Amino acid sequence: MRVLRFPARAKPAVTARILPEPTRNARYDPACRRCPRLAAFLDTVRATHPGYWCRPVPPFGDDNARLLVVGLAPGLHGANASGRPFTGDHAGILLYRTLHAYGFASRPDGARPDDGLALLDCRINNAVKCLPPGNKPQPAEIAGCNAFLAADLATLPRRASVLALGRIAHDAVLRALGRRLAEFPFAHAARHPLSGAGDGVVLFDSYHCSRYNTNTGRLTPAMFEAVFDRIAAHVGRR
Repeated sequence: MRVLRFPARAKPAVTARILPEPTRNARYDPACRRCPRLAAFLDTVRATHPGYWCRPVPPFGDDNARLLVVGLAPGLHGANASGRPFTGDHAGILLYRTLHAYGFASRPDGARPDDGLALLDCRINNAVKCLPPGNKPQPAEIAGCNAFLAADLATLPRRASVLALGRIAHDAVLRALGRRLAEFPFAHAARHPLSGAGDGVVLFDSYHCSRYNTNTGRLTPAMFEAVFDRIAAHVGRR
């Protein structure tokens, strides 16, 4: 894997923080319980694992990022436990390693929320912010969370990139932007210019970096890097 080097003056300030702060706003509501099934499931998990986060997981990263990564939902022993997207689960291994290799993260791993990891010109969010049973959110739950994603997408600067990890994230991004799904079919490594969604914003697709996809070879590191090559070129980091 190629590690890109950037002049020190070109790097954003390194700050390790969860964004936005855990207060009610358009992008994140820490007390949200609008989905009865998810709220009840979190109560059950909290009783079994009292030290886990067990509430909606906020976006993580640079508030002014040109790269927004959109995943599916928190994992039981990953983001649902740590309170930070892709932290503590298998999917975060390939994601954070690749983000670091392309200059979007300060370190190549993110196993704990107190590890000092900072995202650089990058933010991570999920289509669904609460842990779903079996990692399978229902359509109404995806729709119920879509306004939060729409508010996050509305903050993107010009020539931003959105990376959708999997079809559910892809569809959630398009619905949040009011686009017809049929006009933007999901495919690994697809590139979808989104005219009217900001100046030069492009949606990129990838298979999700889940354990199943990486263990079966459906998604390889080389395939993931190929997507990031296109993202880096779009945001001017090549």
